[in-house]
Amino acid sequence: MRFLMTANAQIYNVKNIMQGRAGTERHRQLRQWVADRLRTEILEGRRHPGDWLRQESVAREEGVSQTPVREALKQLVAEGLLEHVPYRGIRVVTLSVEDAEDLYASRAVLEPMAARHAAVEITPEELKELASLHQRMLACEVPARLKDYRDLNRRFHEMIISASRRPFLMRTLGNLWSAFPTMLWSNVPKIAVTSAPEREEPDAAEHAEIVASLAAHDPERAAAAVKRHVEEAGQTLVAAMKAQPRADGGTPDEATSGPERPFNLSARNHTRGAPPDSVPQEEEES
Repeated sequence: MRFLMTANAQIYNVKNIMQGRAGTERHRQLRQWVADRLRTEILEGRRHPGDWLRQESVAREEGVSQTPVREALKQLVAEGLLEHVPYRGIRVVTLSVEDAEDLYASRAVLEPMAARHAAVEITPEELKELASLHQRMLACEVPARLKDYRDLNRRFHEMIISASRRPFLMRTLGNLWSAFPTMLWSNVPKIAVTSAPEREEPDAAEHAEIVASLAAHDPERAAAAVKRHVEEAGQTLVAAMKAQPRADGGTPDEATSGPERPFNLSARNHTRGAPPDSVPQEEEES
């Protein structure tokens, strides 16, 4: 009898452990689901720069409890999509001209490195898919299919990065591409829902050159093509951001004096939001 009681207790404990693990996994999946939903809403412009995200409101909108929402908000703060404002709450970040300059200058260093390695490592299957993405971008009518175009463009660049077979570059550029190029375009009302006309033909030609250089397995040609493409796209975005009016009627580049700075990586240190552990559990807007 004692043996049966001990065996039953062990079975019960194992069952509890397994149920606990399953519950933890479901909770983790729910947190990730909320984070993915919010990230998509931000990147697609349904939540705008400066919008506040109230924990209770988000939980109600998404039909979940506040706990996974709180953890999802912490995750997106850590990713840089949201920022924590002390004593006020959490809001969607508003990216500055300096952010755009730094992001594209970083890409202009790292993506050519990835392209150089990709020119050696890329497979025939990957080349075929890359060429297909390029053709599908050419077929997109803008602005009607701008969202499709930007999604294909992101996949085009991610495929080159993946073909590099360089884990550090894949992780670092993956983090950049997961949000910020798309989000930066959404920060500029003039081009958030349409393309920059002056970039349509150059984009197509630059993509074609990138595909051709990778197909030729020419590392230096591929690196040069990607660098030129990233720098040109960055200059277009920065110019558009500088041209949009400020609240006082001026433009962002009128806020500072002095000669125009070159488009390169600077030593600025921008802190967007706080580390996840500093995000309070409950905060209200003032």
